[in-house]
Amino acid sequence: MAGFRSLSSGLRALQPGAFGADPSGERMARIRRSPHFRDGVFQNPGGPARTRPSGSALEFAKVFFDKETRPRRSPEGTVPVHATTLADIARPPATGLRLTWMGHSSVLAEIDGRRVLFDPVWGERCSPFPFAGPKRLHPVPLPLAALGPVDVVVISHDHYDHLDMPTIRALAGTDTLFAVPLGVGAHLEHWGVSAGRLRELDWHETTKAGGLTLTATPARHFCGRGLRNTQHTLWASWVVAGDEHRIYHSGDTGYFDGFKEIGAEHGPFDATMIQIGAYSDFWPDIHMTPDEGMRAHLDLQGGPEHGPMLPIHWATFNLATHPWAEPGEGTLAAARAVGARIALPHPGEPFEPTAETVPSKPWWRGVALAPAGGFMAGEALADATIRTTSNAAAVAQADTLSDGDGQAGTGAEDPETLPAG
Repeated sequence: MAGFRSLSSGLRALQPGAFGADPSGERMARIRRSPHFRDGVFQNPGGPARTRPSGSALEFAKVFFDKETRPRRSPEGTVPVHATTLADIARPPATGLRLTWMGHSSVLAEIDGRRVLFDPVWGERCSPFPFAGPKRLHPVPLPLAALGPVDVVVISHDHYDHLDMPTIRALAGTDTLFAVPLGVGAHLEHWGVSAGRLRELDWHETTKAGGLTLTATPARHFCGRGLRNTQHTLWASWVVAGDEHRIYHSGDTGYFDGFKEIGAEHGPFDATMIQIGAYSDFWPDIHMTPDEGMRAHLDLQGGPEHGPMLPIHWATFNLATHPWAEPGEGTLAAARAVGARIALPHPGEPFEPTAETVPSKPWWRGVALAPAGGFMAGEALADATIRTTSNAAAVAQADTLSDGDGQAGTGAEDPETLPAG
């Protein structure tokens, strides 16, 4: 037995620091007391969610390595990153609320005089290894050191494309607070963040930070960074409210009825940041398609007349088999179909959600391989999407009647030899 223990200790010593640390002690005791932790794992709202590719490995390999479709998963040209991000955010927002999408799910929110940084990933790869794993398709709009003071860093969950060890270690040397889901604090402490700067929340728990109220809200996803996926760290969406404004960040999630409950309790919002990329029929339930993302936005807002939706979790890393530009095109179509307001900034382009105008041009078309029939535009796009949305609604209703679950989500995840989504 001693030999086995030595081998186990040796293997742990070889693990990269990016794997983080498993919860233990009082943190693990608190996890076990959570009403959302059962049978040794955190449970999803709406029932179990499939988190690995469905179907056979051969079927997946045929799609993943297809020579015709694979080139469309990356931009054809250089992704246009906003050139004046630093100068733009040096001025205070005129309306009191400004969002700057840094790419993927990383967003700087300036809200009522405070600065909140969601899911900051400044690393070149979303991976525990510097030499392997999904690589950036565009540079970060500005260096992390140039960003200036941040009041709160908010983490949605511990996958590599949302929780980046080099970024956290850089921020650990500042005065920022960290709001994280239950259990995720173990990783941050392992990387040098002091326990006194952690605010670790279960779903529906709230913390105050510098005049802001931050609430962890449910999401339909999963967790894990190492070779063993213990499911001992929670995943969450987040509501951040100031004196005048309130915003919502979805993290990663499949569509579920809980969006309506979150909206009823905390909304409507001046802006939502909604995951709409890295979906696939091979791994349903845990990521949303653009149509589902729009449904979630409308659920949260109670209709299309409230603040805009910022699509996130796309364009920066290649994490699924759909074309690179498809999430943007799908979101544009879904918004036009229902008359919803969306913001479509370049990476690094600040905008104020409550201003009269927000960025709205499909910037990705200049660097994406066009579909066989070309990019749709105007009325043709809206008409086609109305039919698609109607069909999706019919399917969702049929699912609800047949099994009582109501989960119409076709989500996505990085094909997980490494949990990156």
